[in-house]
Amino acid sequence: MRILLIILLILILSSCSQTTERLTGFDIHGIDVSRYQSDIDWEVVADQNITFAFVKASEGETISDNFFCKNWKEMKEAGIRRGAYHFFRPKTSVLTQAQNFMDNVNLEKGDLPPVLDVEVLDGVSPEDLVLRVKTWLEIIETEYQIRPIIYTNLKFYNNHLADLLPEYPVWIARYNQYFEPLLTNGQDWKFWQYGNRGRLEGINGDVDFNVFRGTIEELDEMCYIPQMYSFVE
Repeated sequence: MRILLIILLILILSSCSQTTERLTGFDIHGIDVSRYQSDIDWEVVADQNITFAFVKASEGETISDNFFCKNWKEMKEAGIRRGAYHFFRPKTSVLTQAQNFMDNVNLEKGDLPPVLDVEVLDGVSPEDLVLRVKTWLEIIETEYQIRPIIYTNLKFYNNHLADLLPEYPVWIARYNQYFEPLLTNGQDWKFWQYGNRGRLEGINGDVDFNVFRGTIEELDEMCYIPQMYSFVE
């Protein structure tokens, strides 16, 4: 038993330092990027079985990602299903943060839902965090008429969000290629960010690797179609 635990520990530690290999067993692969990847050749990326990509649009009340507009345009031109995310700062105005995202992102038919990246408490209580997160999500859902996605790491989700916001689809970061994320509320994750040291032609340096749980038809069902969306209570 002790030897098995040591082997598992070695595997986990090595997965954090080595180049991330593409997962097998999933049909739908994607990446997520921000200004840190700088210029990306999206046509080259699309030719490597990359079906979807999330790109950072905004952060907090005033920050916009320098490469968002370029990425957003070129992702669509390359035929990649695109999604935009906002990095949430719990201590600052939720209304201003939502407006920051809306000022940057114009959804079009076929785009993935907006994503709220929430990873830190920033000194607020867990109760206040949930209230603020829920407010942002509701504002964005009303604006775009599509239910947003929550992105966070597995521990943060299970500790702070799982039991209080189960109605929202989740994109979970867990950098371990041997064990899928297990959510304590029994919910299935939609997207899994399984590594942050991926390599692709068309991108200089490392990039996060993701998979989607489901078929291409199920991925398309999540995408933005304004005239067909309706709220489900």
